[in-house]
Amino acid sequence: MRPSNNVTEFVLLGLTEDPDVQKTLFVMILLIYIVTMVGNLLIVVTTIGSPSLGSPIYFFLASLSLMDAIYSTAMSPKLMTDLLCDKNTISLSACMGQLFIEHLLGGAEVFLLLVMAYDRYVAISKPLHYLTIMNRQVCILLLVLAMVGGFLHSVVQIVFVYNLPFCGPNVIDHYVCDMYPLLELACTDTYFLGLTVVANGGTICMVVFTFLLISYGVILNSLKTYSQEGRCKALSTCISHIIVVVLFFVPCIFMYVRPVSNFPFDKFLTVFYTIITPMLNPLIYRLRNSEMKNAMKKLWCKNLSVVRIRLSPTLNMFVTSSKATNRQ
Repeated sequence: MRPSNNVTEFVLLGLTEDPDVQKTLFVMILLIYIVTMVGNLLIVVTTIGSPSLGSPIYFFLASLSLMDAIYSTAMSPKLMTDLLCDKNTISLSACMGQLFIEHLLGGAEVFLLLVMAYDRYVAISKPLHYLTIMNRQVCILLLVLAMVGGFLHSVVQIVFVYNLPFCGPNVIDHYVCDMYPLLELACTDTYFLGLTVVANGGTICMVVFTFLLISYGVILNSLKTYSQEGRCKALSTCISHIIVVVLFFVPCIFMYVRPVSNFPFDKFLTVFYTIITPMLNPLIYRLRNSEMKNAMKKLWCKNLSVVRIRLSPTLNMFVTSSKATNRQ
């Protein structure tokens, strides 16, 4: 049973209390959110609609894009609403829900990036057996395991916070509900609980990040045996993955591999991996992947051609009608 307390909602101070800066931030975050949704959903639709993107890596890339779209939707709309409102509050249940989704999708992305590194290792080290090893059943299983890993990580976080008593101040100097700001408001000693958070989130980030760096080091070393063309293609793919990994993990490691403490710049650092990184992921993959760019061109050019063909009879009728009217 949850301990009784006097807090039913929290007040989020947000990124800034300056009205002029809030308006500017609203416009910026709105544009970022639109680019994020369009970019990620474009990758998902293109992957589903293009037979040429049947490789396992594009299955994982589409899954990552879908996660980024949902993750961004869980964060950005609430932040934009708060930037336009005078009093920014969030109920206790909504706070727990936001915390759950944040760590569910964040944890799932951590494990999915690990899966994508394994996929690249198999593709480069065992190219002849790649499609046999990474068949559809294996890909789906790996995606499910990534989601289960994120779910377990998130459940542990929620259990920690849900059983805390909140009976004092309810003001959070942040724009989102997160572990450390909530632990600071608890009416009990949270030192050991903070260590468990580090052991849970911090250890996962550190171990997975270290493993990813080692695995990509092994992959890059194995490229020595490739031809110049094959080496450039594999190197381009690996570099895009490494950029995504660094952008995602470095801020997370700084946030969670430390004792319970809150710094003024934490919320601005959080913006980077909750709002900026989901926007950069599709841009990085699309700009560095010729297959994805070609598939997008073919798919959308084909769709535009179909639309033009369907609209042609209507347009011809309109033109004929206009000419007849003019003659009269």
